[in-house]
Amino acid sequence: MRHIGGMSASLFAFDNSFARDMEGFFVPWQGAACPAPKMVKFNLALAKELGLDADALDTPEGASIFAGSLSPEGGSPLAMAYAGHQFGHYSPRLGDGRALLVGEVIDTHGARRDIHLKGSGKTPFSRGGDGKAVLGPVLREYLIGEFMQAAGVPTTRALAAVTTGETIYRDALVPGAVLARVASSHIRVGTFQFFAAQGDVEKLRQLADYTIARHDPDLVGEEGRYLRFFARVRDRQAALIARWMGLGFVHGVMNTDNMAISGETIDYGPCAFIDAYDPLAVFSSIDHAGRYAFSRQPNIALWNLARLAECLLPLINADDSAAVEAANTVLAPFPEIYAREWSRVMRAKIGLEHEEEGDAALLQGLMRLMSTHKPDFTLFFRALADAARGDAMPARAMLGGDSTWLEAWQSRLAREGDAGARADVMDRVNPLYIPRNHTVQSALDAATAADLAPFERLLGVISAPFAAHPGQEDLAAPPPADSPPCVTFCGT
Repeated sequence: MRHIGGMSASLFAFDNSFARDMEGFFVPWQGAACPAPKMVKFNLALAKELGLDADALDTPEGASIFAGSLSPEGGSPLAMAYAGHQFGHYSPRLGDGRALLVGEVIDTHGARRDIHLKGSGKTPFSRGGDGKAVLGPVLREYLIGEFMQAAGVPTTRALAAVTTGETIYRDALVPGAVLARVASSHIRVGTFQFFAAQGDVEKLRQLADYTIARHDPDLVGEEGRYLRFFARVRDRQAALIARWMGLGFVHGVMNTDNMAISGETIDYGPCAFIDAYDPLAVFSSIDHAGRYAFSRQPNIALWNLARLAECLLPLINADDSAAVEAANTVLAPFPEIYAREWSRVMRAKIGLEHEEEGDAALLQGLMRLMSTHKPDFTLFFRALADAARGDAMPARAMLGGDSTWLEAWQSRLAREGDAGARADVMDRVNPLYIPRNHTVQSALDAATAADLAPFERLLGVISAPFAAHPGQEDLAAPPPADSPPCVTFCGT
């Protein structure tokens, strides 16, 4: 055990089941030494939720741990092995190329959580990369994860952001940084693909049984558990993507190695949020064909699930034909399940609590109008709440001045009870503030130049995104008309 400044690094009550039970699924590894680790942002609320000693971790010693240069007592740092389809092309060996799973803790709710470092240096999976991260993308992941948490979307979260004291070259010289990330697990579709491609059925079974025990423990030892497990993953993904769509979120890189079995959003790389409604919105600099465009995310989730199903076939049934038939039986309802989840999300956004037969047509009519008139996706639903209170002019203007849909909606809303009460409910599900691309970029640019004030200001409002924050109205506004298109990048 190493010590810094006389303080023991024994600060975590680790219970490292993956390191203990899954030999052969990872490479033990240590983070790179850092010249001058420094805490930039520590997530005090999350630390308390994890049952950690926040005062002891929000220190230089804590910064060394979260940079990866100090291994905490009881930790079992390792680089996980996985494969994946990246933009539809299979890569048989990806793995944690710049990340380490430090260990697992049991949080105050009794849930197992990974503590994971991103940007902690080269590993055997680095494939020529430098294994580093830089401050801007680290803080982007911090911001987006905290917004998703506040908005009720399953997500990984940042526990800490630290700078390393290094200067890293990307397009320019920028501060090196590491993100300490917390997740229910880091098991991905690509984790299953890695061992399926090797034809190692026993390793697949071991992985599936471990994952079931961790995420679906009621299925442990059950007959047909692998097919039932696949159905659970399907349902989690359908619910997750529907929530993304309800917020105008574009993940940007829905590769199979970025789809977590837990159903949490993971890897906020080239992600962004739409401003003006655009079903084909793409922000990633490398998504030239629009594979991961906003409206295509449900179909990509289905495609990724099909890849998981292929991995599970030998576990579902030793007879390949029977396994394929069974897997397809589970996979086929995904569009219907997703449509049901999306309808639930969108009905809530327009104030409808009870489902009626014509609701689907009402929602589809709204989507057609939005495709034509391209209102600001976030502010439109806040304007719709104002319409429920009696001021329909802003919402009508956003829909090109056409009152037809609004009148049909108001008639439908009347059957839900008091319109003013429904408007209040709408304001509790439709954020006023989102991490708008221009405000995020401005905050990250300032942080890279050592000014954290814009980051802290933005974090404050998106961590409580449904309430009005007096004096912060500019953070709710769309980008200026002359703003350049938002472009985001992978691998930074």
